[in-house]
Amino acid sequence: MRALVALAALAAPLVYAQPNVEAGKAKVATVCAACHGLNGVSVSDTIPNLAAQRAAYLEAQLKAFKDGLRRPAGPVSPTATMAAIAAQLSAEDIVNVAAYFAAQPGASQVAQKSPLLPNLAKTHVSFPEDYKTSFVKYHTINFPATRQVRYYYANKAAVDAAKANKPLPAGSYLLAEVYAAKLDANKQPVMGKDGFFEADKLLLFTAMQSGPGWGNDIPDMLRNGDWNYGIFTLEKQHRPGVNQAECFACHKPLDNVSYVFTLKQLGAAGK
Repeated sequence: MRALVALAALAAPLVYAQPNVEAGKAKVATVCAACHGLNGVSVSDTIPNLAAQRAAYLEAQLKAFKDGLRRPAGPVSPTATMAAIAAQLSAEDIVNVAAYFAAQPGASQVAQKSPLLPNLAKTHVSFPEDYKTSFVKYHTINFPATRQVRYYYANKAAVDAAKANKPLPAGSYLLAEVYAAKLDANKQPVMGKDGFFEADKLLLFTAMQSGPGWGNDIPDMLRNGDWNYGIFTLEKQHRPGVNQAECFACHKPLDNVSYVFTLKQLGAAGK
């Protein structure tokens, strides 16, 4: 009799919890909408639309990000960003979010792309006019894929904390000058004697700055303490349309190093 009961149990169809579309919408509103839009139509041409995509496909992709099966090509990549977000989703969240996006009209039925979320389009970061004299230049990185070289600067508050092996405090500021690399006749970056690309044309500035309470309006799944991010033009003005969500998600896994990729180099500055 016990064997018959066991066989009957094996033969019975598996029962799965039904997805909760409203719960999926709530989760999307807190984090996913920052890039993919509340209705699944993304805020940028470089971010895929998820509206009307099959739920099973979305579930599979989110699970692959969460489980590390889709590996990032580097620390700053769309895959790294998604992996950081998916790692915070429960199995139930994944099912609900996938069901919600699958239930939305296709992107072709929507008149325009989604707007940036106001709290992620706004930044408190201001340009440090005196950085050349008051900041420390502490690191250089080549970016072969974009044929760029970047020079990193930090203010005294950040350098002093990093040297003391303390978390970077409110008031910390890190700035990068982004240069196009000088190219040779074969359109390849010219390498200097120091092992870094020779800088040619200054393109823009990227920055991260922290201040008391600056993270209060950022969703918990994205928040990087009290850091805010910014991109500045050569005129030292904020580049319009910058979505901080991409920066937050990329730096999110670095909570144990003050959300900074270059904390080790910062701590060694001036030694």
